[in-house]
Amino acid sequence: MGQTQAATAPASVQLEDLTWTELRQRMDAGATTVLLPVGGTEQNGPHMALGKHNFRVKLLATRIAERLGNAIVAPVLAYVPEGAIAPPTGHMRWPGTISISDTAFEATLEAAARSFRQHGFCHIVLLGDSGNYRANLARVATRLNNAWVGPTRSACRVHPLPEYQRAGAADFAQVLQAQGYGKAEIGSHAGLADTALMLAVDPSQVRSSALAQVADRDGVAGDPRRATAELGRPGLAHIVDSAVAAIRAATTPKN
Repeated sequence: MGQTQAATAPASVQLEDLTWTELRQRMDAGATTVLLPVGGTEQNGPHMALGKHNFRVKLLATRIAERLGNAIVAPVLAYVPEGAIAPPTGHMRWPGTISISDTAFEATLEAAARSFRQHGFCHIVLLGDSGNYRANLARVATRLNNAWVGPTRSACRVHPLPEYQRAGAADFAQVLQAQGYGKAEIGSHAGLADTALMLAVDPSQVRSSALAQVADRDGVAGDPRRATAELGRPGLAHIVDSAVAAIRAATTPKN
């Protein structure tokens, strides 16, 4: 029974689910785009799990890859710059947040991208779930793209894809405002928008019992109390649509 189930299981787009021979076969068949989901481990108020960005970006990267049909999803990068460690700044002021330096973060991204290129991926897409490190992703992409163009010109490119993060932040906020929600309620961190998206991704990661006591001092910017999964699902769909369109535009050969 186990062998039959394994043999008939649908093909995963997750790199870590594949053997190296299975990956090579996928690439030989045209899967030459790799998505690198970048999340972060940070406080999200008393009502939402520390791994919010990681859960969200993995689900969205999976849906994006499945829509593209020629992409593989790398393991989520869960360690990002979150502020100084001692004395703590930013999200490091709350327990559970993990922060690394900009230098370490960019070096990790660069090494991963170089690894993907070495193995034959033509397009490396950086899916950043938070806007806090958008500049880091852009710097890494620019640095590598400049390095890979020269005497040994390479068709390989790194795409920082700002459209992904914009769709889940500014665009989704505009949708919520059009429905009558105010900017203060929508918020910028662990507020209505953030919490609605998480409920649509995995409701078990939101503690409904803690919502009534949420306050700014708890690391929340916004008011998550009216968040629902129904409110968040269109936001997820828009992120996928925007990312797929941007990736296709960036990876389609220009005449």
